[in-house]
This record gives sequence, C-alpha cells and structure tokens, in this order.
Amino acid sequence: MIEKTSYDSPEYDIFKANVKKLTGLDLNSYKNQIHRRVHMLMQRWNIAEYGLYFKTIRENDQKLREFLDYLTINVSEFFRNPAKWTELRETIIPRLVQSRGKKQLKLWSAGCATGEEPYSLAILSLEAKLAAQSPVLASDIDQGAISIAKKGTYLKRQILNVPQELVSRYFSTQDGGETYSVTQEVKGRVTFQRLNLIEDSFADDLDLILCRNVVIYFSAETKTALYHKFFRALRPGGFLLVGSTEQIFEYRKIGFESAGAFLYQKPV
Repeated sequence: MIEKTSYDSPEYDIFKANVKKLTGLDLNSYKNQIHRRVHMLMQRWNIAEYGLYFKTIRENDQKLREFLDYLTINVSEFFRNPAKWTELRETIIPRLVQSRGKKQLKLWSAGCATGEEPYSLAILSLEAKLAAQSPVLASDIDQGAISIAKKGTYLKRQILNVPQELVSRYFSTQDGGETYSVTQEVKGRVTFQRLNLIEDSFADDLDLILCRNVVIYFSAETKTALYHKFFRALRPGGFLLVGSTEQIFEYRKIGFESAGAFLYQKPV
C-alpha cells in the first residue's frame, strides 16, 4: 500500500514532474484529495512503484484515459443541472444580447470534458438566434476528451435532460436510438482547443464563462489565481458560472458582483 508520507517522496515528485510533461496536468496545484485519487488508482492497478505507474500511463492510451478521467470530474450529460440552463436561456443570454446591442456573443466552456457542455451552449445560442459567427469556445487539458467531443456522439442516458423538441431539432439517432449525434449545425458553432487553465493564456472579451466541476480539487491559491484570470478575460457585464460545490466566497476581492447562486458578474 502507498502511504500518505509518500506524497512528499522524491519518487512521487519525479512522477508528478513526468505527468506534467506528458499531460500538462500540474498535480502540485491540487489539494490532497487529488493525490489520494492518484494513489487509489495506483493501488487499483496493483502498482507499487511510481516508475512503473508512469510507464503504464505513458505507453497505454487506455490507461492514460482512465488516469485522467479518474482525476478529473468530467461533465457527462447535456444540460447538467437543468435549472441553471433555464436561467442562462431565459435571463442571462437575453441580458447579454440586450447590453451588447447585437447578437454576437463569445461563450466559453472552460473544462469542456467530452463536449456535452459546449454543445449545450451551442444549442442555446441557436435557440436564441445568436449570429452564426458567435463562437462557443471549448477547452480542456485532456486531448483524449477533446477527441471524443469532436465526434459529437453520445449515449441515450447523456441526453436525458434535453427537451424532446430540442432532441428532434439538434440530434440524429443511430443504433436504433441508443446513440445520438449532434447535428453539423451544432458542431459548427463550437471551436475546441487543448488548454491548461492554470498555465496558459486564453481569450479575452468573453461574455460568458462556464467553469463547473473543474476546480474542485485545486488549492485555494490556484483557485484564486484562476478566478482573477477569468475576471480579466470577461468583458464588463460578463458572467462566470461555477459548479454547485465551487462557490467563490471572496468574489468581491476579485472584483465580481454576485448575480445569483454560483453566478458572478463583472461590473459594467
């Protein structure tokens, strides 16, 4: 068994450095919960040495996929937490359209996982009749997740929150209705890219950022630094929506105003 004291061992430091080089994931930016998950998976695979652990994820794409999935919390369904999507559709997007004076908004799913969230945003943009050139940006640190997202094909259980009229409008079915693919119209609204939120620079002049269930294991210092980056990336009047376990307690120090539960606005 890997003991907690190994969190600070030279071997684990080498493992973390190698993981960062391979995936861009900096495990030092996370709280101890993430390190427990690293070691739980190590035990599950019955691996006792960090060198073998890293060799396994480096040389086996399936194991690397499992490693990243286990460490991160990926959105696994469309319109997750439907009440927040209703608020976006009925309140936030109309407010942004009204304030901008034209229907060209920049929307970003930060930590897009396998694409359910940015495609949900794209569907909202189509329903709101936003300009065709209004981009939905989608980023994730996991290139494997992005590859899955670009295919745009999902299991039936992943679209359970999608109203039937939207399913008919924006999805096609395969395998006798067991899998669903988003239409080219929806795909055409989304631009995917691999991005490390902590280390990389990213777009600015954004109107809406969704970053949900991404920072749950980040250290307090890393969270604060990222929220400052989000604040700078938003246009005045823009919104940041975080996950239901990721309330920003010191949002005023960053510059945000509260706009509702887990929703923050950059003052105009």
